Amino acid sequence: MLARVTSACLAGIEAALVRVEVDVTPGLPAFATVGLPDPVVRESRERVRSALKNSGFDFPQKRITVNLAPADLRKEGVSFDLPIALGLLAATGALAPERLEGFLVAGELGLDGAIRPVRGVLPMAQAAVRGRLAGCLLAAGNAGEAAVLDDLAAFPVDSLAEAAAFLRGERSLEPVRVDPARLLAGARADDADFADVRGQAHAKRALEIAAAGGHNVLMLGPPGAGKTMMARRLPTILPPLTLAEALEVTAVWSVAGRLPPEGIVVERPFRAPHHTTSDAGLIGGGRGPHPGEVSLSHLGVLFLDELPEFPQHVLETLRQPLEDGAVTVCRAAGSVRFPAEFQLVGATNPCRRGCRSAEACACTPGERAHYLARLSRPLLDRIDLHVEVPSVPYRELGSGTSGAEESAAIRRRVVTARERQRERFGRARVRINARLTPKQLARYCALAADGRQLVGRAVDRLGLSARAHDRVLNSARWVANRGR
Repeated sequence: MLARVTSACLAGIEAALVRVEVDVTPGLPAFATVGLPDPVVRESRERVRSALKNSGFDFPQKRITVNLAPADLRKEGVSFDLPIALGLLAATGALAPERLEGFLVAGELGLDGAIRPVRGVLPMAQAAVRGRLAGCLLAAGNAGEAAVLDDLAAFPVDSLAEAAAFLRGERSLEPVRVDPARLLAGARADDADFADVRGQAHAKRALEIAAAGGHNVLMLGPPGAGKTMMARRLPTILPPLTLAEALEVTAVWSVAGRLPPEGIVVERPFRAPHHTTSDAGLIGGGRGPHPGEVSLSHLGVLFLDELPEFPQHVLETLRQPLEDGAVTVCRAAGSVRFPAEFQLVGATNPCRRGCRSAEACACTPGERAHYLARLSRPLLDRIDLHVEVPSVPYRELGSGTSGAEESAAIRRRVVTARERQRERFGRARVRINARLTPKQLARYCALAADGRQLVGRAVDRLGLSARAHDRVLNSARWVANRGR
């Protein structure tokens, strides 16, 4: 007897529907899985066999063939355990095959029949909506993730026996209800606040400009000047995530297996990888491949402390995502594209020893130049704002934080600036100044005659490239008339 179950497989942060076809015929006992499965999928036969027996079902001593269609799409992961098991039950008459119609099924099986959560359920649920499926059967730990979509009923099941009883009509299940708007509105306020930062008024203004226009920032200064402190507070002045943005970020984190318990990311990501991070850890990769730090910080902040300490070949991999807002990882089996529209914040000491000031620096000018030369010109060209962060005098350290502006006040100005940018660009795909195309740059950042002369002198004296010239205009667009 033949039974069909709908499931899904991942390709990057996208998912494609997969038809799991299970055929049970008389013959010598055998279990074959076809349709380009990876070793983990082929191993599912042992998990399915034990789960069925330990859940009180008979495992058929016949020839079993499982086909995963379309056959030219590689299938990876443990999410096919549950659909294969339910397909076997339907093929042997333990439940009616028509009961499986209209459901997306995904989940890992334990040997005792327990259903465990899997990665990438939100992209799978989005694929189910596109395929006009009415509901999905998922592990209880995944149901909240799928329930953020209004057009799909997410039914949580804890065991194979419970899933079978539901499909037989012997047990009723209520779909999980999630109000993503309420979760976003209830995002917790971070304890970090710009009011904690003493002094550094010009650096805080630079970070406000960066937040308003989505610009990249490099802070250069001695140890203890507040570079890391300010970088960690940048997310507190960024606009809150919209629902569409939250779903984008959640899809990436779901594929990476890093979702929070509530099933949706409600705050802008802040990632700060160590300088020993590999290029695959930063950009993404692996056999899968999986998202890297640039994708986990999508629509948020990627903070690289002690920037020159990162291997140069690792830093150079940032060029494409900084330019394109996405990264494409190619492997022999195919290529996947991950979103990577993040704000880069780098911090560095002016010398290898991290001296407190230029006057007290024990390094020679050649040593200081060699240390900063680890940052290539093409990479620096992609960083809009270069900010010097000097040591804070004691009179400012001892003055306390009274009167310092809080993050909430700065965020209101940033939100206003972002709204102006959306109005300015209308229906264009660009939403922030940092992503202006050359055509838009010429339209929205036109200079008067004296402005062209000033920029021309700066280009000649500082040796700015064409890209750096455009970055200057991007940043100046917000500074002019405070974001108008």
